[in-house]
Amino acid sequence: MQSTACRADDADVMSGLVATAAVRPAPGSARATRPRAPSSIVPGRRAFRALGAGLAAFLAAFLAAAAPVAAGGLDVVLGQAIFERMWVAGGASTRSADGLGPLYNARSCSGCHAGAGPSRVALEADGTLSGPGLVVRLSTEAGAPDPVYGRQIQPRAVPGQTAEARVTVREVPGAPGDPGPRVEIDLDAFAYGPLASDTRAGLRLGPDLAGRAALDRIDEAAILARADPQDRDGDGISGRPQWLAGPDGTVRLGRLGWRASHADLADQVASAFANDLGLSTPMRPDPAGDCTAAQADCRDARHGDRDGLTETEVTAEMLGLLTAYLQSLDRPKPSKRAERLARAEAAGTPRAAGDVTALSGEAALAEGQALFAASGCSACHVPAMPAAGGGTVAAFTDLLLHDMGADLADPAVEGVAMPSEWRTAPLVGLSSGVPGSRRYLHDGRAASVDEAIRWHGGEAERARKAYEALTPDERSALMAYLGDL
Repeated sequence: MQSTACRADDADVMSGLVATAAVRPAPGSARATRPRAPSSIVPGRRAFRALGAGLAAFLAAFLAAAAPVAAGGLDVVLGQAIFERMWVAGGASTRSADGLGPLYNARSCSGCHAGAGPSRVALEADGTLSGPGLVVRLSTEAGAPDPVYGRQIQPRAVPGQTAEARVTVREVPGAPGDPGPRVEIDLDAFAYGPLASDTRAGLRLGPDLAGRAALDRIDEAAILARADPQDRDGDGISGRPQWLAGPDGTVRLGRLGWRASHADLADQVASAFANDLGLSTPMRPDPAGDCTAAQADCRDARHGDRDGLTETEVTAEMLGLLTAYLQSLDRPKPSKRAERLARAEAAGTPRAAGDVTALSGEAALAEGQALFAASGCSACHVPAMPAAGGGTVAAFTDLLLHDMGADLADPAVEGVAMPSEWRTAPLVGLSSGVPGSRRYLHDGRAASVDEAIRWHGGEAERARKAYEALTPDERSALMAYLGDL
């Protein structure tokens, strides 16, 4: 459900209407508890009276679609409204939705993650790749931001400001032996001069958000127990953790992001608000987003100050509501057979390749799961990880950094990760997204899961070779299993 069909100030009103409908007591109920909604989100009665008649049908459809979600919690409904909100420039009359930029990549969270899914990328007729969810990250060899352009190129700007640069991403033929084309970045029309001589640029593709909140629940000790940076067991897998130092000096384990550069979901959300939309949060309070001290025009621009009513453009309440919405996004439901197989492997009883004594109609899933383990995929893409406090999380990741080989190296580094090191990508929701617009790997070079696997090198080379040695029928069974996650 997209909010692009209405103005941003109407989105505020919709949030209020959903709240009003959600807290109305059912006929005959003994009492009703009215939750307190953030004043920065829900408008007053005059805003309701100011609604034009033309929005009536849209609002009716919105409420009907939101009703099932509202039954699960008002916070989720309001969080979804924030996720889909179209933000506007600072100083606009819409006080609870202004503060965009001044430099930015997208105007809403859903602009990069439509339906909270993976970023959509279109391959144009001229070979270029387009989509707001494909962003350019910057770093020096030591992982520092560019002294002028910061951590990320923002190719869009609010009125009165100039975008940092023009970004063109295109497919180029791969080298002999490559499984497919590569991608390259062309940056020009720089607004503040060239990048620093030691700054490197790399592409990052926006991931599917369903099920990502569950990664916060994985037990830290279980993650560290799988680390083997010196490969002492000689299995060729030498994952290591990403350690992140916070502003207060606290060191935390990285979990989310292509290089595990975020400690938890809230950290990742705050970073996205700052870098992608140029919005401040309590965790990232600078209203200029990713603008540096060298970008005086950006820093001097009008921001969403809320007339002094709030300290940040995205309040703590709003951040909490958005987090609640993301936490509500269930991963795609796998078949019961696939879930049983994942639990069996987590318990230490993986199936042997060829053992496909499955229920009728599920033989391919059972064989695919067996091949997934036998090929070595599950050594890093761990189907189920222990959860803190008990239970398991169906993750298909170990959340560790692994050397994926020179072909997947990217010079824009973060934290302790080297150019060829990437956090194991969760495979949950691997088949989600719009057909024809779903891309894979950190830079979106792969147009299919098969192509993405064939790019694996480094610690994953042995597993890739095992995959390539499968028969067509076996690969089909493995793809059926992956498509069911």
